[in-house]
Amino acid sequence: MKKQFISTLCLSISLLLFTQCEKPSEKNTNTPTTVAGTPQHSPENFAIVIHGGAGTITKSNMTDERRKAYQEKLQEALDTGYAILARGGNSLEAVQKTINIMEDSPLFNAGKGAVLNSLGKNELDASIMDGKTLNTGAVAGVSGIRNPINAARLVMDSTKHVMLGGKGAEDFARLHGLTFEDASYFITEDRMRQLKRAQDKEKGIETHSVSLNDRLDEGKFGTVGAVAIDKNGTIAAGTSTGGMTNKKYGRIGDTPIIGAGTYANNLTCGISCTGTGEYFIRTLAAHEASNLIQYKKLPLKDALDNVIKQIGDLGGSGGMIGLDKEANIAWSFNTEGMYRGFKKSDHTQSIEFYND
Repeated sequence: MKKQFISTLCLSISLLLFTQCEKPSEKNTNTPTTVAGTPQHSPENFAIVIHGGAGTITKSNMTDERRKAYQEKLQEALDTGYAILARGGNSLEAVQKTINIMEDSPLFNAGKGAVLNSLGKNELDASIMDGKTLNTGAVAGVSGIRNPINAARLVMDSTKHVMLGGKGAEDFARLHGLTFEDASYFITEDRMRQLKRAQDKEKGIETHSVSLNDRLDEGKFGTVGAVAIDKNGTIAAGTSTGGMTNKKYGRIGDTPIIGAGTYANNLTCGISCTGTGEYFIRTLAAHEASNLIQYKKLPLKDALDNVIKQIGDLGGSGGMIGLDKEANIAWSFNTEGMYRGFKKSDHTQSIEFYND
């Protein structure tokens, strides 16, 4: 009887264990699933980061009136993009509409109020990129288009090309109904004075009387940019600029060059740059930051610092903003300041000007 009882007990235990092994395991619904080894993005984790240019931005050069104007405009830009993301809109739309706010403000070197070339005219550049598909669009050396970032988006969505330039890009934008403005819309008195001082300096003529606003404008790269990640985990980046004061010979900077002034890749990050564009082109700055994250596994902040050091070692100056696939935000610059800010779904936000 004892042996029979033990055999029956062992058989019962075996059946119980077999039943447990065959029972489907329950998934932990709190653990993100993976696709191609990448954690699924949380739909509640979205963010936007912006810049309005780097340069000689110091408290000594900033009047209370000027500081308030920048603060309010940067906040308006952030709020615009954030609202799109919060209601489930995509990151491309958020980036585009955010940059529109800054393009329409004479405070920045993009759209209205952009710097003037050596002939006293505006030549505008812009680019935008989708980190999910790596689709891109850019325009270079265009005039009259009120919002160059809209033209860049149009190139991305409506052509098989990446970049259109000059008159061809203008004709294409006009054909598709983009808004154009007369030259007088873009030109401000500040930019006219800035051009004259640059040309006088080129001739060896010293300017004795310079206002605080003039000093701020002269030492600032007012390029604007935005990077966003939406509820679906798609990263987008965009940049818009008027380029360099007194530029000559159809000069094109880094802004419309994908991988130099703008880059976005869902595997790594989104980047927008501002500064002396020639150095950002030579280092392929935005793509270099992405590569450091992807192949060297550097954190976002370390990657940006690394690239800015490369640029500084070559003699260039400027800054970068970035946002990675986890919605972490960082920036780096080697100038005295950079207009910048961010707003995240965790209710954190900030707007900063100076290097401290």
